[in-house]
Amino acid sequence: MTRMGRHSVSRPKVAIVGVGATAQGRQPGYSANELAVLAAKNALADAGLTKDDIDGLVTGKTYTGPAGRDTDIGQLLGLNARFSQSLTYGSCNFSLHTACMAIEAGLAETILLTYATNAGTLWSGFPIGLNESETHSELLPVPAWAALMFRRHQHLYGATEADLGAVTVAQRRWAALNPQAVRRELLTMDDYLASPYLFEPIRKLDICPYDDGGVSLIMTTADRAADLHHPPVVILGQSELAELRVLQNTDNMERAWMTDMADASFADAGISRSDIDIVSIQEPGSIWVLQLLEALGFVGPGEAGAFILEGHTSPGGQLPVNTGGGHLAESYMWGWLHLVEITRQLRGEAGGRQVPSARTAIHCSTLLSTKGASTIFGVDV
Repeated sequence: MTRMGRHSVSRPKVAIVGVGATAQGRQPGYSANELAVLAAKNALADAGLTKDDIDGLVTGKTYTGPAGRDTDIGQLLGLNARFSQSLTYGSCNFSLHTACMAIEAGLAETILLTYATNAGTLWSGFPIGLNESETHSELLPVPAWAALMFRRHQHLYGATEADLGAVTVAQRRWAALNPQAVRRELLTMDDYLASPYLFEPIRKLDICPYDDGGVSLIMTTADRAADLHHPPVVILGQSELAELRVLQNTDNMERAWMTDMADASFADAGISRSDIDIVSIQEPGSIWVLQLLEALGFVGPGEAGAFILEGHTSPGGQLPVNTGGGHLAESYMWGWLHLVEITRQLRGEAGGRQVPSARTAIHCSTLLSTKGASTIFGVDV
């Protein structure tokens, strides 16, 4: 049975009106909460607002201890918000949807969202992401999960390791144009194929390492946004879908259920895939981009590898993907920098990587194969 998210209903439009980020990479000497506060101050300045204009707070808890609680962030900012929430899984789309629901329900008018981590300084290596409900053994850190997903994709469609490499090479091309990106060095396919494995066939270059940094957004009603500094980046459509039974669900390694979720977002937005100028995919690993370009319906099953190899997702391509470099090259911020990049692109502020005449974008994220969320954004639409 096809399960659709909500369709368009009469509700207040919500927009992103401010974005802020700290430097990324290694930020020794800063706690995660301090990085969140620095990013929040940058977002306020970007929006031309002060903390007194904020009546809502949504924070994402980080995986480096108790950091990211709304009570702590509120105290550090000196913010008395009438509405506040902290998400244990504070990935960007889920936090953004929480803020949208609060504004649409009248619980707050202008909400500050923050996420930060100092995992790059505290830890080394790559994200493990272990979850008892997602593993039948103790072998499933993110690189191993990615290896299983790619083997399934290979079995179904004959995907090659060069298909994976095409994702990393393309995103490095975008990162080379992004001064904020941590990994800006260009890669060739030969560089990729000569690099070491983590869990064969997944290489180090296929998985995002830990980074330090903070990111913040400010969201408000589209009516109020019209009076602020920047063109409002309006939320046109959104949807979520959970697959909490994980491997009990049919072929969940491919996450084909993301198609239903994307269909619901497009129905909510009242536009089609051909209207999208930029695609943004939260990618702990390169296999996410291969799978989700197909699951979201931008290419057919098994076609993503060739599509990326032909340069269609790279700078100058017909379907720009992860234009800031994504997790693999810009920084691992649980997708939050993907939203900053979308905002800057739709406001025409992306510098040398600017996609000409960009007016719409879709962002999608997943918690491995457990749940997903997608959001469609537009400016002057």
